[in-house]
Amino acid sequence: METNPTFGLLLIAIGAFASGSFYLPLKYVKNWKWETGWIIQGLFAWVLVPWIVTLITVPHLGQIIGQAPPRSIFLPILLGAGWGIGGLTWGLSNRYLGIGLGTALPLGFTAALSTLITPVFQGKFSAFVSSEKFGLVLAGIIIALAGIAIAGYAGHRKETELNAKTDGQPSEKNFRKGITVALIAGIMSACFAFGEASGKAMVDLAERYNPGSLWNYNPVYAVLLIGGFLFNFVYCMVLSFQNKSFSDYSSKEAPLKWNYIFAALAGTIWFTQFIFKGMGTTRLGEFATVSWGVFFSLVVVFSNLVGILTGEWKGVSRKTLGILFAGLAVLIIAAVLIGMGS
Repeated sequence: METNPTFGLLLIAIGAFASGSFYLPLKYVKNWKWETGWIIQGLFAWVLVPWIVTLITVPHLGQIIGQAPPRSIFLPILLGAGWGIGGLTWGLSNRYLGIGLGTALPLGFTAALSTLITPVFQGKFSAFVSSEKFGLVLAGIIIALAGIAIAGYAGHRKETELNAKTDGQPSEKNFRKGITVALIAGIMSACFAFGEASGKAMVDLAERYNPGSLWNYNPVYAVLLIGGFLFNFVYCMVLSFQNKSFSDYSSKEAPLKWNYIFAALAGTIWFTQFIFKGMGTTRLGEFATVSWGVFFSLVVVFSNLVGILTGEWKGVSRKTLGILFAGLAVLIIAAVLIGMGS
């Protein structure tokens, strides 16, 4: 397949922007409880858009799924449910910490864990540890943890400074809750990489039917995301019952048309990260090993640019902003090192 690293990096950058900004439309959903907007975006992100894209881009999909070993279907669904916990808490991380910090912290945990544990899941850990590039990966993981600590400290300073300016008035932002759910999000989101690996038999079948296609991982994504949707659906229904928010879906007090449009847009943007990241990786050729490092780095950059542009850090001191940028710079370096060693 023809390679074009410059074009590949551009495609990866578009995917990273989608990942770093997908939550933004949800900020414009009005007079709905959080769980209502979240599950509507999830319906599009994890069910409708993945299956529509897969049906369009993967010929012989029925044969591929029908001939796949049961393990390569049910294990991705199970691990997808684990990832669903990560996706849910990632959303809560954005809610409590803002788009920028709420994306950077889970991403640091995910980059470290998915890179280190995936070889264990694949039975290749010994070869991975003995490889020449393991030192880069280990250094990247340690640096990522340092970056998480620095960015977390910036988030704590931000909350303290903004609370002082609002005389302690209640806010949806909550650093203690945010750092907790960010940790859970980062750990559980790594299940996505494990689910992807466990569905390799479907990828092989897709390659047999559609040799050289850019889209042969799509059946795995479509199946895996079902598990993520099911967990989020159950959780959101429980919240809707507790908060008595089922009426949100038809509330006359809410701008229903725009709420549905913004939630659907958020979900659609979320899934496009996989479309562009996958296409970009195929164009990198010999540089494909750095694709995840570049992707993670750009997600951190874009998510925090979105956060700054939308005023999430407005009113904080220059020192706090300096600490934030230092933490983000460390995370970017870590992601690049992990990508180089992957």
